[in-house]
Amino acid sequence: MNVAVLDFFLRNVSCEEFNNRRVLEIGSKFVNGSVRPLIERFCKPNEYIGIDIKPGKYVDIILPAEKIIEYFGTESFDVVISTETLEHVFNWRLVINNMKYVLKPNGYIYNDQVERIHISRISI
Repeated sequence: MNVAVLDFFLRNVSCEEFNNRRVLEIGSKFVNGSVRPLIERFCKPNEYIGIDIKPGKYVDIILPAEKIIEYFGTESFDVVISTETLEHVFNWRLVINNMKYVLKPNGYIYNDQVERIHISRISI
């Protein structure tokens, strides 16, 4: 994980966006850091589920991002997080659409990609 991701979360994220909410992290396997401990400790989500295609630390369910609608259904999460993941999936357009569809109305998507310093929060 790029340190800019942690910096973005520390500077820009309000815990109100996570407090008592259901959170899905796509590509959650711990490689070089994670926002999960920060969010779970300080923002107190109701539930935090991490998915990845390989088992590892912070992976709760082994599941490709292309299958999240089939597994969780639509409008099932308040927040979706994807950090440095889309460049690893086969069909990034499908994954972005899936993120939108599993998100509840007025939810948040946090997404960033490798080689980019810009991290964004999208309110749907």
